[in-house]
Amino acid sequence: MKRPFLEAWLLCGVLDIAYAAITAQVMGRSPLAMLRAIASGPFGNRALEWGVLGSAAGLAIHFAIMAAMVAGGFWLARRTLFGEISPWKAGIFYGLMLYSVMAGIVLKWRYGLPFPNPDRMRLAIDLFPHVFLVGVPTFLIARRAMNTSPSS
Repeated sequence: MKRPFLEAWLLCGVLDIAYAAITAQVMGRSPLAMLRAIASGPFGNRALEWGVLGSAAGLAIHFAIMAAMVAGGFWLARRTLFGEISPWKAGIFYGLMLYSVMAGIVLKWRYGLPFPNPDRMRLAIDLFPHVFLVGVPTFLIARRAMNTSPSS
């Protein structure tokens, strides 16, 4: 199951960070500044001044978080009822769970952002990657791996 996990981790990680970079650019922010903002989570506001090093730290933190998200999805797919329902349904539900944890706990704690975001457009922009770029691909890949792996 190592290869499917790596595939899901890299796919979801690249899709999510590309989405974040494009969203940052559209909103008038630098993608490198967005990465430094990620680094400021564990390292505080001083990471915002680290330049390229801060951006690299943010990218590493992003992929570490993504590894945990994908690992959680794979665990749920193998050990719970999530493995018995459609990977699309499971992925959508898991993406909603990921969004709830990220926005309701992490971002609320770090930046004091409201949860759920009262701005419906911002809510949709924030929900989309958790559901369709992380949750659904994770469960599609996990299900494929479960269906092709030899039985024990």
